[in-house]
Amino acid sequence: MRRRAAPPLDLDAGTIRVVGTTTELKDGSVTIGPPKSEAGKRLVSIPATLLPDLRKHMETYAEKGEHGHVFVGPKGAKLRRANFTRVWAAALKKAQLSGFHFHDLRHTGNTLAAQSGATLRDLMTRMGHSSTRAALIYQHTAMERDRAIADALGKLAEEALKPEEPEPDDQDPDGSST
Repeated sequence: MRRRAAPPLDLDAGTIRVVGTTTELKDGSVTIGPPKSEAGKRLVSIPATLLPDLRKHMETYAEKGEHGHVFVGPKGAKLRRANFTRVWAAALKKAQLSGFHFHDLRHTGNTLAAQSGATLRDLMTRMGHSSTRAALIYQHTAMERDRAIADALGKLAEEALKPEEPEPDDQDPDGSST
């Protein structure tokens, strides 16, 4: 991701504009081109809670200048599969995590979006997909969450439908009515 005149990363607006992809081929060459589909070109909102950390990252780690890369390797060079794998492994170790792949972050974000109530169209737009196939995976996860919501609603309904206990009659301590 690079900064441009119309920046892909706009921290004031809290958005990321996806306009292209970078692919490292098996022979080590790098290609830069458009996303796989028109749906891949999109504007994605960033949760406000992440913006302070992104600002700090930009100040501390990003390549300087208008066209600087947002993410660079430890020595300031463009990220490549080999150096990113090392950085990712070190980050996992520091966080005491194992078995996570970088792409799992995308899956987690989309799962959380589905659980927040995102519609199928919302998920497709955020993910940059033109078909429903991938988004349906996250909707399935949302259906599991929907079951928990339904169960909680059922408990609330049961409480609301319980017959009211009769109020005790106003009686004197000796048992006679007043």
